[in-house]
Amino acid sequence: MTERALRLGTRRSKLAMAQSGQVAEAVRRLTGRAVELVEITTYGDVSREHLAQIGGTGVFVAALREALARGEVDFAVHSLKDLPTTQPDELALAAVPKREDPRDVLIARDGLTFEQLPNGARVGTGSPRRMAQLNAYARTHGLTIDTVPIRGNVDTRIGFVRNGELDAVVLAAAGLNRIGRTDEVTDFLSVDFVLPAPGQGALAIECAADNVDLVAALAELDDPHTRAAVTAERSLLAALEAGCSAPVGALADLLGDGQDVTEMRLRGVVGTTDGSTLVQLSTTGSVPTSHGDAAALGRELAHEMLAKGAAGLMGERAL
Repeated sequence: MTERALRLGTRRSKLAMAQSGQVAEAVRRLTGRAVELVEITTYGDVSREHLAQIGGTGVFVAALREALARGEVDFAVHSLKDLPTTQPDELALAAVPKREDPRDVLIARDGLTFEQLPNGARVGTGSPRRMAQLNAYARTHGLTIDTVPIRGNVDTRIGFVRNGELDAVVLAAAGLNRIGRTDEVTDFLSVDFVLPAPGQGALAIECAADNVDLVAALAELDDPHTRAAVTAERSLLAALEAGCSAPVGALADLLGDGQDVTEMRLRGVVGTTDGSTLVQLSTTGSVPTSHGDAAALGRELAHEMLAKGAAGLMGERAL
């Protein structure tokens, strides 16, 4: 008797379907079982409000988690940056596969890079984190830009540039890579100037914690370095007590001589959305060998940032 197909819960967007399709293929190869995609509409997909207003984190995740809890799907794939920082006991974060490019990118008219944007350029992004850093980055080049809140899928966002409504939009490199549209990027924004959202570029594969066989099978897709990095980033975010509507950026990268990874560096930033005030710090420690070590690195940096005034910047919610 053949085993029934595993049901993978996914959001319906083109990007979600692309990344879930890639995971489905990997799970098929691993388990030898068929995998079918089950499309689920989340509140974040249907709401037309700005993400900062509807609470940011969790709006794309809750419906998928409810489908898992009801047994309608066997496992779910999320963009890790959408996951709330607290993990429910009944769900296992079974795998964090190898991370895609974590950077933010610019898609601008006429092939412009960020530094070539004209003064007063209209730059679209729905993220207060990006607004804070883009405004600060522009200021270092003697520019002022007008950050315009936008929503919508990749096509909608790039459409604002194509139809002349905006000079540029900022998106995640990982998403464009996954749907094969990297050739439209006009500038990759260095993480030295624009830190990504905690967990950006990484996927999270979740299933019921009591489904031990599936947890074990999915664990084969886990990348320990990626998991350590995103654990540190998300621990920083949790300790700053910020949802993703707060302007927090974080990136952990592994340092070494190419052969041996010896240290992990964690960088964090929080700022006002106009970019006038940023608290940006980094810390370096030995490569975490446990979840607890990685989380401790994040908490430690968060406490340093709070001591430097980060808390006063967190209350701002850009509309």
